[in-house]
This record gives sequence, C-alpha cells and structure tokens, in this order.
Amino acid sequence: MELKNLFYHRYLGGQHGGLEIPAGHSLRLTDVEGGANASLLLFNPRNPLERINLPDTLKCQHTFKLTAGNCVYSDMGRIFCSIVQDDTGWIDSVGGLSNKNHVAKVWGERNYQSDRNDWLQNGHDAMLVEMAKFGLGLRDLAATLNVFSKVETTDDGQLTFVQRHSKAASVVELRFEMDTIVLFSTCPHPMNEAVVYPRNPVDVEMVKSFPVEADDACLNHCDENRRGFLNTRQYQPVLVD
Repeated sequence: MELKNLFYHRYLGGQHGGLEIPAGHSLRLTDVEGGANASLLLFNPRNPLERINLPDTLKCQHTFKLTAGNCVYSDMGRIFCSIVQDDTGWIDSVGGLSNKNHVAKVWGERNYQSDRNDWLQNGHDAMLVEMAKFGLGLRDLAATLNVFSKVETTDDGQLTFVQRHSKAASVVELRFEMDTIVLFSTCPHPMNEAVVYPRNPVDVEMVKSFPVEADDACLNHCDENRRGFLNTRQYQPVLVD
C-alpha cells in the first residue's frame, strides 16, 4: 500500500515552519544534499503546556542518542512520535539551538532590513517566530531534537559535532502517536562552524502512517515504551477509518 502525500515543501537552510500533525500520520524529513540540520519542537495542541521532554526521552530508553526504534516523549510521559526510519543512525538531542551571537561570531552579521533573503537567521529566533503563531513564547522553549545532526562524546568526555554526518537523500521518518504541533527550523546546528553559512535544503512531507502492529519495533523497544504507548492510548485512543 502506498502512503498518500498530504503536505510537501522544500525548506532551504536558515528557514522555519510549523505543522499540526494528527495522530496516525508521519512526518518524513529528507536531507536533500547532505549536511543539513532540522531542529524540532513538539507541543500538544489541546494543551500546549505539554511539550517535548528530551531528558526523559533519553533516560527512559537508556540512551544518549536517538535513532530508529526510539520514541520521543512529552513531559506527561506520553509519546508524541516514534522514529520509524533514520538513515543517519544518530539524531542529536543535546545540542539545542544556534543563537544570534553564535551566527554573528562564525559567519558575520547580516539582517533582513539590509540583506533581505540573504540574511543569516539563527535557530533560537526562528523557533520563537513559529511558536508565536501558536500563542507560545520564550517561557515555552524546550530542548530541541536536531534531525540529521550528530554530537558525540570523546574519550575525555567532551562533546564534539560531527560535520556532514547526514548524507544526501537521508530520510528520517517520525510516526505521530498523538495530535502534535511540530515546529522546526533549518538553521545551522549551534556547534557547526562551517566556513560558509549552511543553506542545505530539507524536504518536509506529511503522509498517513501505517497502523502500529503488535510486533512494532518502537513499541517493543523497552518496557518503558510499552507503558508510554499505553499512557498515550488512554489519552487519545486509536481511531479506525
């Protein structure tokens, strides 16, 4: 069975957007040229106080990295989405967002008034713009999921950004288990110090998901995920077409 495309747009590096994704649908992100970054925030549209919680996401799945088979949790112990495909093998969850000072230090200062679409946006401000469209603000900002990016630790415990971790045509697909506001920015990762401001494009698609089966890898990844799915179903039961 082919999944029907319900939304598609190509975002260049340094842009931002937002979607409300119903349960039973998937967000498919494609790194078109390689080396892209897509930072994501997740909120419950019925109660925006419920938001992505990456510390709990990592802790309950006993991992530092996220990849296919993992789930992304809210601060209410529910599962926003399951990672059903990750061609990169590692999704960053600790790097956060770039800010105005970082972008100016690495790539110089530009602003929209003088440079128009060639200005250099940063992840922090881009995300606040998208959040404002849903009545959210600075106090609602949380740690972001940085798709296509990898931050690993060295033997002496230092965090290191892996340049161009994601290859061209790499796909990350998130299956949403509950209705979710998804806000995203394609601004550079805050640890990226490339010579030129990255404009790597990301294709964003929304499709209808396949149903969750009893042998689903994300459901059965660990006992905590099975409890997370139960918590989510109690809040938002599965509707059958």
